Amino acid sequence: MRKFPYAWSVDQLKGENCMDLGIRDRVAIVCASSKGIGKAAAEALGQEGVKLALCARHAEALEATATEIRSRSGVDVLAIPTDLRDGAAIDALVRQTLSHFGRLDILVNNTGGPPPGPFEQHDDAVWQAAFESLLLSVVRLTRLALPEMRRRNWGRIVTVTSTAVKQPITNLVLSNSLRAAVTGLSKSLANEVSGEGITVNTVAPGRILTDRLKSLHEGDEAATRIDGARGVPAGRVGEPRDMGTTIAYLCSEQAGYITGSTIQVDGGLVSGLL
Repeated sequence: MRKFPYAWSVDQLKGENCMDLGIRDRVAIVCASSKGIGKAAAEALGQEGVKLALCARHAEALEATATEIRSRSGVDVLAIPTDLRDGAAIDALVRQTLSHFGRLDILVNNTGGPPPGPFEQHDDAVWQAAFESLLLSVVRLTRLALPEMRRRNWGRIVTVTSTAVKQPITNLVLSNSLRAAVTGLSKSLANEVSGEGITVNTVAPGRILTDRLKSLHEGDEAATRIDGARGVPAGRVGEPRDMGTTIAYLCSEQAGYITGSTIQVDGGLVSGLL
Protein backbone atom coordinates (compact mmCIF):
# COMPACT_ATOMS: atom_id res chain seq x y z
CA MET A 1 0.00 0.00 0.00
CA ARG A 2 1.30 3.42 -0.92
CA LYS A 3 2.28 5.57 2.06
CA PHE A 4 1.52 9.27 1.86
CA PRO A 5 4.09 11.72 3.30
CA TYR A 6 1.53 13.69 5.29
CA ALA A 7 -1.24 12.33 7.49
CA TRP A 8 -3.99 13.91 9.57
CA SER A 9 -5.48 12.76 12.83
CA VAL A 10 -9.23 12.66 13.45
CA ASP A 11 -8.88 15.66 15.76
CA GLN A 12 -7.06 17.63 13.08
CA LEU A 13 -9.68 16.80 10.48
CA LYS A 14 -12.34 18.15 12.82
CA GLY A 15 -10.47 21.41 13.28
CA GLU A 16 -10.63 24.62 11.30
CA ASN A 17 -7.23 23.95 9.70
CA CYS A 18 -7.05 20.28 8.75
CA MET A 19 -3.64 20.32 7.06
CA ASP A 20 -0.68 20.01 9.37
CA LEU A 21 2.04 22.16 7.79
CA GLY A 22 4.78 20.37 9.72
CA ILE A 23 6.22 23.49 11.36
CA ARG A 24 5.02 23.14 14.96
CA ASP A 25 7.63 24.51 17.41
CA ARG A 26 9.56 26.28 14.67
CA VAL A 27 10.44 29.90 15.49
CA ALA A 28 9.49 32.82 13.25
CA ILE A 29 10.16 36.54 13.15
CA VAL A 30 7.18 38.29 11.56
CA CYS A 31 7.72 41.94 10.71
CA ALA A 32 5.16 44.76 10.82
CA SER A 33 2.85 42.32 12.57
CA SER A 34 0.70 44.51 14.80
CA LYS A 35 -1.99 44.70 12.11
CA GLY A 36 -2.85 44.00 8.49
CA ILE A 37 -0.91 41.46 6.46
CA GLY A 38 1.80 40.97 9.08
CA LYS A 39 -0.75 40.21 11.79
CA ALA A 40 -2.59 37.78 9.50
CA ALA A 41 0.69 35.96 8.77
CA ALA A 42 1.47 35.74 12.48
CA GLU A 43 -2.02 34.40 13.22
CA ALA A 44 -1.76 31.74 10.52
CA LEU A 45 1.68 30.63 11.72
CA GLY A 46 0.54 30.65 15.34
CA GLN A 47 -2.35 28.32 14.45
CA GLU A 48 0.29 25.91 13.12
CA GLY A 49 2.12 25.95 16.45
CA VAL A 50 4.95 28.24 15.37
CA LYS A 51 6.56 30.27 18.16
CA LEU A 52 6.57 33.94 17.25
CA ALA A 53 8.70 37.04 17.60
CA LEU A 54 6.53 39.93 16.46
CA CYS A 55 7.83 43.38 15.64
CA ALA A 56 6.33 46.75 14.77
CA ARG A 57 7.02 50.35 15.69
CA HIS A 58 4.08 50.91 18.05
CA ALA A 59 4.53 48.98 21.28
CA GLU A 60 0.94 49.15 22.53
CA ALA A 61 -0.65 47.83 19.35
CA LEU A 62 2.06 45.18 19.04
CA GLU A 63 1.50 43.87 22.56
CA ALA A 64 -2.26 43.78 21.98
CA THR A 65 -1.72 41.60 18.92
CA ALA A 66 0.72 39.35 20.81
CA THR A 67 -1.80 38.89 23.62
CA GLU A 68 -4.55 38.04 21.14
CA ILE A 69 -2.45 35.43 19.33
CA ARG A 70 -1.29 33.86 22.61
CA SER A 71 -4.88 33.53 23.72
CA ARG A 72 -6.14 32.04 20.46
CA SER A 73 -3.27 29.70 19.56
CA GLY A 74 -1.52 28.99 22.87
CA VAL A 75 1.95 29.55 21.38
CA ASP A 76 4.79 31.52 22.92
CA VAL A 77 4.74 35.04 21.46
CA LEU A 78 7.42 37.66 22.02
CA ALA A 79 6.61 41.30 21.18
CA ILE A 80 9.63 43.43 20.29
CA PRO A 81 8.99 47.07 19.26
CA THR A 82 11.28 47.71 16.29
CA ASP A 83 11.87 50.40 13.69
CA LEU A 84 12.99 48.41 10.65
CA ARG A 85 14.82 51.45 9.25
CA ASP A 86 17.27 51.20 12.17
CA GLY A 87 20.08 48.68 11.80
CA ALA A 88 20.76 48.58 15.55
CA ALA A 89 17.09 47.88 16.24
CA ILE A 90 17.15 44.98 13.77
CA ASP A 91 20.24 43.56 15.50
CA ALA A 92 18.40 43.77 18.82
CA LEU A 93 15.30 42.09 17.36
CA VAL A 94 17.24 39.04 16.18
CA ARG A 95 19.38 38.93 19.31
CA GLN A 96 16.32 38.96 21.61
CA THR A 97 14.61 36.31 19.50
CA LEU A 98 17.59 33.98 19.75
CA SER A 99 18.01 34.67 23.46
CA HIS A 100 14.37 33.85 24.18
CA PHE A 101 13.78 30.91 21.82
CA GLY A 102 17.30 29.64 21.11
CA ARG A 103 16.71 29.32 17.37
CA LEU A 104 15.28 31.03 14.27
CA ASP A 105 13.72 29.05 11.44
CA ILE A 106 11.37 31.42 9.61
CA LEU A 107 11.65 35.05 8.58
CA VAL A 108 8.68 36.98 7.23
CA ASN A 109 9.87 40.32 5.87
CA ASN A 110 7.10 42.89 5.72
CA THR A 111 6.99 46.68 5.86
CA GLY A 112 4.47 49.42 5.30
CA GLY A 113 4.33 50.98 1.86
CA PRO A 114 6.31 54.13 1.05
CA PRO A 115 4.58 57.44 0.25
CA PRO A 116 2.72 57.69 -3.05
CA GLY A 117 3.44 60.41 -5.58
CA PRO A 118 5.11 61.02 -8.95
CA PHE A 119 8.86 60.90 -9.50
CA GLU A 120 9.39 64.67 -9.26
CA GLN A 121 7.82 64.82 -5.81
CA HIS A 122 10.43 62.72 -4.01
CA ASP A 123 13.79 64.14 -2.92
CA ASP A 124 16.86 62.23 -1.74
CA ALA A 125 15.61 62.02 1.85
CA VAL A 126 12.36 60.33 0.80
CA TRP A 127 14.21 57.89 -1.45
CA GLN A 128 16.70 57.09 1.33
CA ALA A 129 13.95 56.44 3.87
CA ALA A 130 12.11 54.17 1.43
CA PHE A 131 15.35 52.33 0.60
CA GLU A 132 16.09 51.70 4.27
CA SER A 133 12.55 50.52 4.97
CA LEU A 134 11.82 48.34 1.94
CA LEU A 135 15.19 46.99 0.80
CA LEU A 136 17.89 47.48 3.42
CA SER A 137 15.70 46.06 6.20
CA VAL A 138 15.36 42.84 4.19
CA VAL A 139 19.12 42.72 3.59
CA ARG A 140 19.89 43.24 7.29
CA LEU A 141 17.34 40.77 8.62
CA THR A 142 18.27 38.09 6.10
CA ARG A 143 21.97 38.52 6.81
CA LEU A 144 21.31 37.82 10.50
CA ALA A 145 18.79 35.01 9.99
CA LEU A 146 20.69 32.94 7.42
CA PRO A 147 23.44 31.60 9.73
CA GLU A 148 20.78 30.20 12.09
CA MET A 149 18.96 28.51 9.21
CA ARG A 150 22.14 27.12 7.73
CA ARG A 151 23.09 25.66 11.11
CA ARG A 152 20.01 23.42 10.96
CA ASN A 153 19.89 22.97 7.18
CA TRP A 154 16.32 24.30 7.18
CA GLY A 155 14.81 27.72 6.74
CA ARG A 156 12.03 29.75 5.17
CA ILE A 157 12.34 33.38 4.09
CA VAL A 158 9.18 35.02 2.75
CA THR A 159 9.05 38.69 1.80
CA VAL A 160 5.87 40.65 1.21
CA THR A 161 6.16 42.85 -1.89
CA SER A 162 3.34 44.00 -4.22
CA THR A 163 1.81 43.24 -7.58
CA ALA A 164 3.74 46.36 -8.58
CA VAL A 165 6.69 44.02 -9.26
CA LYS A 166 4.65 42.47 -12.09
CA GLN A 167 2.62 45.47 -13.19
CA PRO A 168 3.82 48.90 -11.95
CA ILE A 169 1.12 50.93 -10.25
CA THR A 170 0.49 54.55 -11.24
CA ASN A 171 1.70 57.13 -8.70
CA LEU A 172 3.74 54.58 -6.69
CA VAL A 173 7.22 55.05 -8.17
CA LEU A 174 8.97 54.34 -4.85
CA SER A 175 7.19 51.04 -4.35
CA ASN A 176 7.50 50.07 -8.01
CA SER A 177 11.26 50.59 -7.91
CA LEU A 178 12.29 49.22 -4.54
CA ARG A 179 9.99 46.22 -4.38
CA ALA A 180 11.37 45.14 -7.75
CA ALA A 181 14.85 45.33 -6.18
CA VAL A 182 13.68 43.15 -3.28
CA THR A 183 12.36 40.61 -5.77
CA GLY A 184 15.72 40.50 -7.53
CA LEU A 185 17.48 40.04 -4.20
CA SER A 186 15.17 37.19 -3.22
CA LYS A 187 15.58 35.38 -6.53
CA SER A 188 19.37 35.69 -6.33
CA LEU A 189 19.48 34.46 -2.75
CA ALA A 190 17.20 31.53 -3.52
CA ASN A 191 19.69 30.31 -6.11
CA GLU A 192 22.50 30.52 -3.56
CA VAL A 193 20.86 28.63 -0.68
CA SER A 194 18.40 26.23 -2.31
CA GLY A 195 20.71 23.26 -1.71
CA GLU A 196 20.80 23.94 2.02
CA GLY A 197 17.17 23.27 2.87
CA ILE A 198 16.32 26.98 2.76
CA THR A 199 13.65 28.46 0.53
CA VAL A 200 13.33 32.14 -0.40
CA ASN A 201 10.12 33.48 -1.91
CA THR A 202 8.13 36.67 -2.27
CA VAL A 203 4.38 37.17 -2.02
CA ALA A 204 2.82 39.92 -4.11
CA PRO A 205 -0.51 41.15 -2.74
CA GLY A 206 -3.01 42.92 -4.91
CA ARG A 207 -5.82 44.93 -3.34
CA ILE A 208 -5.91 43.71 0.24
CA LEU A 209 -8.23 45.30 2.80
CA THR A 210 -5.61 46.99 4.97
CA ASP A 211 -5.47 50.42 6.58
CA ARG A 212 -3.31 51.61 3.68
CA LEU A 213 -5.96 50.68 1.11
CA LYS A 214 -8.77 52.10 3.25
CA SER A 215 -6.87 55.38 3.64
CA LEU A 216 -7.38 55.99 -0.08
CA HIS A 217 -11.11 56.14 0.70
CA GLU A 218 -10.82 58.18 3.89
CA GLY A 219 -11.21 55.08 6.03
CA ASP A 220 -14.57 54.09 4.52
CA GLU A 221 -14.44 50.28 4.42
CA ALA A 222 -17.63 49.89 2.39
CA ALA A 223 -16.35 52.27 -0.29
CA THR A 224 -12.99 50.50 -0.27
CA ARG A 225 -14.62 47.14 -0.87
CA ILE A 226 -16.74 48.45 -3.75
CA ASP A 227 -14.02 50.44 -5.48
CA GLY A 228 -11.30 47.89 -4.77
CA ALA A 229 -13.27 45.10 -6.41
CA ARG A 230 -13.37 46.91 -9.75
CA GLY A 231 -11.33 45.05 -12.35
CA VAL A 232 -10.63 42.10 -10.04
CA PRO A 233 -11.79 38.84 -11.66
CA ALA A 234 -12.49 37.33 -8.23
CA GLY A 235 -15.02 40.12 -7.71
CA ARG A 236 -13.77 41.30 -4.34
CA VAL A 237 -10.86 42.85 -2.52
CA GLY A 238 -8.61 40.46 -0.66
CA GLU A 239 -8.69 39.95 3.09
CA PRO A 240 -5.48 39.95 5.15
CA ARG A 241 -6.08 36.26 5.91
CA ASP A 242 -5.76 35.50 2.17
CA MET A 243 -2.18 36.66 2.48
CA GLY A 244 -1.62 35.10 5.89
CA THR A 245 -2.52 31.57 4.85
CA THR A 246 -0.42 31.83 1.68
CA ILE A 247 2.61 32.95 3.70
CA ALA A 248 2.09 30.13 6.21
CA TYR A 249 2.00 27.56 3.42
CA LEU A 250 5.25 28.88 1.92
CA CYS A 251 6.81 28.39 5.36
CA SER A 252 5.67 24.76 5.53
CA GLU A 253 7.42 21.46 5.04
CA GLN A 254 5.15 20.81 2.07
CA ALA A 255 6.43 23.91 0.26
CA GLY A 256 10.05 22.82 0.37
CA TYR A 257 10.29 22.65 -3.44
CA ILE A 258 8.97 26.17 -3.98
CA THR A 259 11.80 28.70 -4.03
CA GLY A 260 12.79 31.76 -6.02
CA SER A 261 9.12 32.37 -6.80
CA THR A 262 6.82 35.38 -6.63
CA ILE A 263 3.34 34.26 -5.63
CA GLN A 264 0.54 36.65 -6.55
CA VAL A 265 -2.39 36.95 -4.14
CA ASP A 266 -4.52 39.31 -6.17
CA GLY A 267 -7.76 37.62 -7.23
CA GLY A 268 -6.48 37.59 -10.83
CA LEU A 269 -5.88 41.36 -10.96
CA VAL A 270 -2.56 41.21 -12.83
CA SER A 271 -3.28 40.26 -16.41
CA GLY A 272 0.25 39.30 -17.53
CA LEU A 273 1.35 35.69 -18.02
CA LEU A 274 4.55 36.02 -15.96
